[in-house]
Amino acid sequence: MSAQRDVSGKTFNYVIIGGGTAGLALASRLSEDPLVTVVVLEAGEANLEDPNILVPAQFGKTFGNPKYDWAFPVEKQQFSNGKEFIWSRGKGLGGSSGQNFCAWVKPPAADVDAIEKLGNPGWNWDEYFRYSCKSESFHPPAQEQTNLYPHTYETELHGTSGPIQTTIPFHYHAIDLLFQKTLVNKGLKTIKDPYGGDINGTWIANANYDPQTWTRSYATTGYFLPARDRPNLTVLTEATVTRILFDDTVTGQQLTATGVEFVHNKRTCQVYAEREVILSAGTIQSPQILELSGIGRAEILKKIGVEIKIELDGVGENVQDHTFLGVSFELAGSPETYDRMREPEYQAEALKLYGEGRGPQRAGITSFAYFPLSAATPEAPTLIKRAAAEVASSGVLPPGLREQLDLQLACLNDKNGIDLEIIAFPAFFTPISTPEPQKSYVTILSVLNHPLSRGTIHAKSGDPFDLPSIDPHYFERDFDLEILVQHIKYIRTMVDAEPFKSGVVREIDPGPNCVTDEEIREYIKNAHGTSWHTIGSCSMLPREKQGVVDPELKVYGTKNLRIVDISIIPIHLATHTHATAYMIAEKAADLIRASCN
Repeated sequence: MSAQRDVSGKTFNYVIIGGGTAGLALASRLSEDPLVTVVVLEAGEANLEDPNILVPAQFGKTFGNPKYDWAFPVEKQQFSNGKEFIWSRGKGLGGSSGQNFCAWVKPPAADVDAIEKLGNPGWNWDEYFRYSCKSESFHPPAQEQTNLYPHTYETELHGTSGPIQTTIPFHYHAIDLLFQKTLVNKGLKTIKDPYGGDINGTWIANANYDPQTWTRSYATTGYFLPARDRPNLTVLTEATVTRILFDDTVTGQQLTATGVEFVHNKRTCQVYAEREVILSAGTIQSPQILELSGIGRAEILKKIGVEIKIELDGVGENVQDHTFLGVSFELAGSPETYDRMREPEYQAEALKLYGEGRGPQRAGITSFAYFPLSAATPEAPTLIKRAAAEVASSGVLPPGLREQLDLQLACLNDKNGIDLEIIAFPAFFTPISTPEPQKSYVTILSVLNHPLSRGTIHAKSGDPFDLPSIDPHYFERDFDLEILVQHIKYIRTMVDAEPFKSGVVREIDPGPNCVTDEEIREYIKNAHGTSWHTIGSCSMLPREKQGVVDPELKVYGTKNLRIVDISIIPIHLATHTHATAYMIAEKAADLIRASCN
């Protein structure tokens, strides 16, 4: 890692704020040109060669630990019985790619094409596919895996020479067989390979694991470490950015970013950008840094005592989060599941086996299904009409929101549109009851992919060390809650089909006392939480529609300030966002290089 003296007062071609998933990927790509200089400022520690990160099947191990996790508090949620949440986000090099659950999932083509329809030429499925493949190296499953489970894949739907290693991980095959066969028997189709834009069905997912070492493959190992010795790449950790600096001279109604102010070892420093400043601090902190720099809504900037440099009403608005919860079942026959990791002796043995390249620490979350509301309930037409009526009665909406909601309603009406997501988690994973020792469980998780509700993320004060105010407005639009009700109802019908019918003993949560729709709604309010997939706070939209960046990712009103992270996604995707963050960075690298030619 670099020292303060290597950065403070120095000038680089590019200054990147944030060494997370997208920030490190972008820095690696830009520094491939030996004539270009790049500096990355990361608020967290380096966390290199850390087994808490590298050993993959330690789901949630780093959560809540301030060395790895920002643990952002969320405002009390009015429509979730006043519940308060914590949003975990990766702190340190690699960001959230160093603490996620390693599911490598990509969206349906139609969801990505919706981004282009909102006024963003070039942001479509074809471009997504091209750049996401550039980020990965896919490894087919080993023979010992295919002997246990008949995995399917199509090599042409994957990248084979990118920095992030992906493969079908080892897993709990009994759970996958239970889940996959049941859903096929209930009418869903089997998807041979979900990475070509069609995810409508049930399938096995890859994980970002390196099958040579069975370690997590993430932004640090894939992008940064191979580039760390380049003389033109400088990375300073434990450097908290306080604001972006601008030239006082306005050129053609645009401000020029000249550098960044940051705090390192309690000293306030500055670093300067010859070409561009690039903000990659993530959905939560990118809008906060913009506001601390004088870019945002006038009322917010006045409240925090920051001079207005560019009035952009979209900063910190249009926030959309995937929320999830589960239905847990006790399994018959006590097959091996991740539940045994609660046993100290088993956990110690698992780590010993891992040191030999064997055992359950190589496991991943593999069974997914995505499908339309019409596949879950015959009431779908009535429910969709209710959603349309709820939108129609909204009154005056923020500029541009109507177009987003219309696209979401069109997805609901599309027989191939993706509305529901369920996942087989091979363990007890609900917060109401307590698992019993020596028993095995499966939790069927449900995820809200296309929320109609919109939240906000804003700076609470002018202090950069004061965490921002986060309000996702969960269930402000009632249809979001209704969709999750339908998830639970569908999951409960799985016990009517084999092999699930014979494979489970009983439902634990929400349990037999939760029967009516109203009771299910109360369970959801008390049991749901974030999927850590928040987008939209710096949306890529036309400026008059509360956009923050244009299709070149430049912040409106600036000449050379870009945002490169998932905060720019303006409408939510039916996917987990990890692979998408790399795609954005890969595309941004080409956009930036093209602008200099």
